[in-house]
Amino acid sequence: MITRFALFEGAVKPGKTEAFRAAVKERLVPLWTQFPGNSDVRVMFSDDRDEGAPEFPLILAISYPDAAAMTAALDSPARFQSKDVTGQIVEEFFDGRIHHHVTERHEYRA
Repeated sequence: MITRFALFEGAVKPGKTEAFRAAVKERLVPLWTQFPGNSDVRVMFSDDRDEGAPEFPLILAISYPDAAAMTAALDSPARFQSKDVTGQIVEEFFDGRIHHHVTERHEYRA
């Protein structure tokens, strides 16, 4: 299992946190859940962080069974549409950058 994270590093424009979160939930989540082959889509909005830590108002995590499934999802129409919508939302609500990280999942239970 692999997970591709989109880290929104920066800040939501002042006074626009609720509108940013609503736009993500209403306009992006429906597209992200259409990515073919995903096993889950997790959208995490930051409420707090350690002093001095960088700000990540949004972290998106989409998991796939393997790299081939992720590649197919990244080439899908829903992904290209989501890139356009993300650009609109970023322009209106967000100052910062978005970077992606792919991780291999290992789970350990107590």
